[in-house]
Amino acid sequence: MTQASDRTDAAQGLEGVLLANRDRIVRFLEVRGAGDTAEDLFQDLWMRLTERRTGPIADPLPYVMRAANNLMLDRYRSGRQSQLRDKAWSDATDGLGPSAERMLISREQLMLVEKAIAGTGDRPARIFRRFRMDGIQQREIAAEMGVSLSTVEADLRKVYAAIATARRQFDV
Repeated sequence: MTQASDRTDAAQGLEGVLLANRDRIVRFLEVRGAGDTAEDLFQDLWMRLTERRTGPIADPLPYVMRAANNLMLDRYRSGRQSQLRDKAWSDATDGLGPSAERMLISREQLMLVEKAIAGTGDRPARIFRRFRMDGIQQREIAAEMGVSLSTVEADLRKVYAAIATARRQFDV
């Protein structure tokens, strides 16, 4: 078996574990403090695990659960760092607010993200907006649009990947 097919088999195996244990993983994330963002974190977990190049995993469910726990730890650390950074920035600027230059950069970045979302197609963009902006649950969106839940999830992954690509342009 080739190394490329090993990666494909591993990704498909993890996708199967994620699909079969979706509700369990979402509940796990909710209990760990994700609350209403558990669905979003499940999507992030899916992206992390299926894009990663790994070999065969002997016991995939504990691997996935450990990855979900690590995701929650990363989220906590990131939130804590963000709070500290915001406080330091606020203290440094004495609450004067963002500069005109920063606002211009933010607008340009927003336009890039909006273009990336639009580039995924009409249905994925609508699903993303209904889920992320309107706060509609994925199951409701699936019923509303007459598609399966897995289609909604696949479209969200497509949009998230496009946004991630756009965000990498910000760091250039």
